[in-house]
Amino acid sequence: MADNGKKKMVEAITPMDEDFAKWYTDIVKKAELIDYSSVRGCMFIRPYGYALWENIQKTLDGMFKATGHENVYMPMFIPESLLNKEKDHVAGFAPEVAWVTIGGSEKLEERLCVRPTSETLFCEHYSHIIHSWRDLPKLYNQWCSVVRWEKTTRPFLRSLEFLWQEGHTMHETATEAREETERMLGTYADFCENYLAMPVVKGKKTDKEKFAGAEATYTIEALMHDGKALQSGTSHYFGDGFARAFNIQFTGRDNTLQYPHQTSWGVTTRLIGAIIMVHGDDNGLVLPPNIAPTQLVIIPIAAHKPGVTKKAGELEARLKNTCRVKADYSDNSPGWKFAEHEMKGVPLRLEIGPRDIENNRCVLVRRDNREKIEVSLDELETKIPEILASVQQSLFDAALARRETMTYACTDLDTLVDTAKNKPGFIKAMWCGDEECENKLKEIAGVSSRCMPFEQEHLADTCVCCGKPAKSMVYWGKAY
Repeated sequence: MADNGKKKMVEAITPMDEDFAKWYTDIVKKAELIDYSSVRGCMFIRPYGYALWENIQKTLDGMFKATGHENVYMPMFIPESLLNKEKDHVAGFAPEVAWVTIGGSEKLEERLCVRPTSETLFCEHYSHIIHSWRDLPKLYNQWCSVVRWEKTTRPFLRSLEFLWQEGHTMHETATEAREETERMLGTYADFCENYLAMPVVKGKKTDKEKFAGAEATYTIEALMHDGKALQSGTSHYFGDGFARAFNIQFTGRDNTLQYPHQTSWGVTTRLIGAIIMVHGDDNGLVLPPNIAPTQLVIIPIAAHKPGVTKKAGELEARLKNTCRVKADYSDNSPGWKFAEHEMKGVPLRLEIGPRDIENNRCVLVRRDNREKIEVSLDELETKIPEILASVQQSLFDAALARRETMTYACTDLDTLVDTAKNKPGFIKAMWCGDEECENKLKEIAGVSSRCMPFEQEHLADTCVCCGKPAKSMVYWGKAY
């Protein structure tokens, strides 16, 4: 019965090598992360999916506050006249904006935009409260949802409404603002690597790919199991463009009127999609322990026998200060429970039965490699953190090794086109800086520029596309 239960659960997931998109959809549904709503492109985030987001939010919020940021909340609606104050910005978002035109039964005198992002709202507020250099810096962040009317949607990766955080800061000097932009990108990278076990490439976006209204956009790019890139976080430097558009001025230290320099930065629930696509396997989720809602699940074996359920309860209570733990007391068979918690990606399983109790031991089973480890019950508080740390590191190492294996250096156009066609992954190649070459590579190879990495390599003297002198090494790839 145990084997049949496990087999049924495993068969519920399409193998990733057979259909990666279907594999992904199967996991978000079968692992009970989301349910579809009656509105296209919108989703119900179920308790387990939301628990993942809560852990992401809690950790990042602590990191933001440690660097001096404060949380605020801005309105959901933006008057059209306010949005139009920064022309480049509104032009960049126009195709994705949802508008409210009727309130109750009356037509509104002015359309209201349902926020796709909040730069204009923060600028309106900053124009009211920034007067002197003593008012700076303003280091604000908000946790909220935004709406973007996407044509093609997929749970977590691209939806009409999604959860995110958006930091918006104002600074006295351009130097301070640029430092903030790169500091917050580094915060995202640290979080992704140390909590999500997801290696990322840090770099600068090309002008073609930068955020609407920004002077510079920086990004962290991660590589998924199928070789596609996922932009996993961005940080933008705006200069004083928005400040001028919204007439935000302050009296400087030299008693002259000046414009502050602005940044914004954000990550979204697409990080949950990244976790699935970086670590998942054909049996379901594989969650890094540092972010998993449940780090250890206790499974009673032969629970009908005297003392087994009681011992499981004692262990659950005892280990609450060691890890995020829960015991499964349901009436399902042990095999069904094994498959269920594998599906949900719980990093570590503890099996306890009558013979284990008699011998003062239990079996710990890792989700990442299914290794079984027999441990004395007296050593659990020591062994469990050690194993969880090992799982966390192993997931990062495996993702990094896979990325390195799927990263290719190309120095001529024919090789790049052939690689893009036949070898999923990142392509490193030199670029002249001309948007015409960027567009050509998109047209003939189907790849976009992911970023110009901070860690530059000199692969050749000339651009891979046109042969002119190269200015930067760029990561190219197909992306979500």
